[in-house]
Amino acid sequence: MIALDEKLNIMRDSIKGRNVKVMIIGLGSVGVYLLDYLLSAGDSNMEIYVAGRNEEKMVSDVNIVRVASLIRDQNRSKVFIRSDVNLDDVDSITRCIRQCRPDIIVNSSRAYPGLKYGSISWKNVRAYGIWAPLAIKYTKNIMEAWEKAESRAVVINTSYSDGVIPWLRSAGKSYPDLGSGNINHLIPRIKFAVAEECGIKDYWNVDITYAVSHFHDVVISKEGQTEGVGQLIRIRYEGKTLEPDMDKIFAACKIPMPTDAKRNMMNASSNFEIIQGILAAVREKKRVKLHCPGAFGEIGGYPVVLDGTRQEIKAYIDEECFDLEAMRKKNRESIYLDGIENIENGTLFYTDELIEKCKDAFGISLIKQVAFEDIEQTARFLISEVIEKQI
Repeated sequence: MIALDEKLNIMRDSIKGRNVKVMIIGLGSVGVYLLDYLLSAGDSNMEIYVAGRNEEKMVSDVNIVRVASLIRDQNRSKVFIRSDVNLDDVDSITRCIRQCRPDIIVNSSRAYPGLKYGSISWKNVRAYGIWAPLAIKYTKNIMEAWEKAESRAVVINTSYSDGVIPWLRSAGKSYPDLGSGNINHLIPRIKFAVAEECGIKDYWNVDITYAVSHFHDVVISKEGQTEGVGQLIRIRYEGKTLEPDMDKIFAACKIPMPTDAKRNMMNASSNFEIIQGILAAVREKKRVKLHCPGAFGEIGGYPVVLDGTRQEIKAYIDEECFDLEAMRKKNRESIYLDGIENIENGTLFYTDELIEKCKDAFGISLIKQVAFEDIEQTARFLISEVIEKQI
């Protein structure tokens, strides 16, 4: 597995004199929003490849985004459609990556499209970790193809990266470099709340450093509370550390949001932020801080720095505020509440509490351990015995 630092330095050298290439795999609502945001950047030095297998839908979606973007006089990037990619067929993904040679790959695919899994799990078991086998289903195929194609692209994963990326890493497989969404969705809510509480007008300049997993993104966003778990968070403004009443801040993070596909604006925005951060480090030699789940194959969500100010770009988990072991411990404490006890040696372990809740809520016997080779079987089980019986 090539380190993210090395990939970024390869990218810096290879894009001199040519356009950067971004590939979006899976053009569902996240992919369409992301395409729109990328075109809105007006980047004439970018080529975008969208990959999937429903050509009619892809052509239609790409056309409306391209036309709408040009109406706004923003579209400067070329878009190419690859409709020969079947995510169940590793060879078709490999062929596409090998031929297009992207610098950045975004996996925005879903094993069961058109459904927010949380709409089933949260009201019944108050946990999202049950869906990890579904979230990893296509990610593992994409990473196998990435390896077969001998790609050096930076890979961004969209679905439940808190568990998916470390699961791949623990199995000794190639894994995405960064995850989008989750912790990233909570940061803006906190900025708005802190600015309101502290009388700050330029809320975008509130600086947050935070380490937490998917569960707390959900429980804070939906309920405005932390389930009694202390949070690793530091807030700064104009170089000074702020210490507001965090119970009050988290309570203010409970703001109404849609539950349909419009919610995917946030995940697409998270992908956009990561792409722009990568390009800022690579092209403009800037230092960028992001918040990403699954970063470097770690369980949970972390602050990440891409430092392009040096001769050699460096990418690392930011330990300025909290040491790595403290962040690992806090993330494991958080993800346990999401139904995941551990991930090691290619096996995901569900918590006993989640198993009991699933038995009561869905009438199913969830296995304790999901080995890497059992992912496909478990994914099919979750679709047939949970999803299709609930929708």
